[in-house]
Amino acid sequence: MKLKVTLEEAEEGGYIVSCPELPGCHSQGDTAEEALENIKEAIEGCLESLSEETLYNRNKQDRR
Repeated sequence: MKLKVTLEEAEEGGYIVSCPELPGCHSQGDTAEEALENIKEAIEGCLESLSEETLYNRNKQDRR
């Protein structure tokens, strides 16, 4: 599964990265590379926290 992420420079230094397809899924890092590695872990955590019922309902709505 491929998900898009947004990467922005933080005002205080470092980088902030988010996954718009998973609301609330954000991470950060001192470098762009570190932030991108960190968001992979954050995405895994977000996906694990979604219940099977939520995924089922989302797929059911997409079929309509």
